[in-house]
Amino acid sequence: MLKSIASGDLPRRSLASTPEATTLLCFSHLRWDFVYQRPQHLLSRFARTSRVFYIEEPVFGAGRAHLDISAREHGLRVVVPQLPHGLSESSQHEALRELIDELIAEESVTAFVAWYYTPMALPWTRHLEPIALVYDCMDELSLFRGAPAEMVERERELIALADVVFTGGTSLYEAKRERSDNVHCFPSSVDAAHFRQARVRRHDPADQAQIPHLRLGFAGVIDERMDIGLLAELASARPDWHLVLVGPVVKINPDQLPRLPNIHYLGAKPYAELPSYLSGWDIALLPFALNESTRYISPTKTPEYLAAGLPVISTPIRDVVAPYGVAELASIGRNAADFIAAVERELARSESERTRWLKRVDNFLSTMSWDRTYERMSALISQVILNASEVREVPLANARRASAVATRFNVAMEA
Repeated sequence: MLKSIASGDLPRRSLASTPEATTLLCFSHLRWDFVYQRPQHLLSRFARTSRVFYIEEPVFGAGRAHLDISAREHGLRVVVPQLPHGLSESSQHEALRELIDELIAEESVTAFVAWYYTPMALPWTRHLEPIALVYDCMDELSLFRGAPAEMVERERELIALADVVFTGGTSLYEAKRERSDNVHCFPSSVDAAHFRQARVRRHDPADQAQIPHLRLGFAGVIDERMDIGLLAELASARPDWHLVLVGPVVKINPDQLPRLPNIHYLGAKPYAELPSYLSGWDIALLPFALNESTRYISPTKTPEYLAAGLPVISTPIRDVVAPYGVAELASIGRNAADFIAAVERELARSESERTRWLKRVDNFLSTMSWDRTYERMSALISQVILNASEVREVPLANARRASAVATRFNVAMEA
């Protein structure tokens, strides 16, 4: 097995300053190597000071049940459970429980923090006894296409079990804050220095170099949240404008995407290469549909586009309207006509107006960083652990289970 990661130093009251909290087990529905987003930004930072195991959903194939473990930056380890085909749901859960128990034993994990991105991991992790349980709610997963029917009930239980809940945006915070007494809003942050590289025009990547200007770009997952009708209308209305879409197509049939000469699908790109693509765009788009799947989203791309120095035009996604639209850092439009008008306004800006806008952008982004978010989250987790060690007379896991049972069955329990 891989060697353990030594604990390091962090600011006072960080997770690293809590001696027993040297391991973090994360259970996620997202593949680490799919798209570099919130989990990667945060957990790669935790991995600088703690052992981090990023445990994905199982993959099914031939052979016995086992774990594939591979290393990433800062020693973080990606754990992929491999299960044989044909197992019933209960057998899958049993096999996964055994695999996680084996991982804990083989890696000599004693005290650890359990960090959840998906409530669907509960059936095979409910027996664990972490010193702190974290739920980082980055999306309303129950509203996504193909969400399991039991997602809502399992999230209700997870929130009851959690010692601290983080939300990925204001809308999610407002939806969850009444369900726990320790919910904190952490909207999407930004690695501003990484995306600021795009402000210097670079040599275009080969697959973008031949696309004419004016270029309107989007970078992200292309799925049911995308307003493909808006894209088609915009491209049809302005055939001399070119729409550049960077990112994988998932959960929708690629044949349903609009195919016009001025719409260019470039596929998924590594995070490190994104500034090279963005530097060749004129304007960035957030063409999200207004539906249940986008009701609570807080697009990470908003601050990334701004850090790249790109004007942003978005549909009225609530967490884009406030704060970005309100602060006049992004333009908001409901349809193709609105987007066209916004593009034309951006093109008419004088250089002095753009300079003033960029200064406001940089002032705004100066309060946002993944490092700062990590430090604040770490301090909150540390406080949970310290409080528990000082006041609890029963094992933390037992107290959480009692609370979860009371919540699930709506039974009033005495303290």
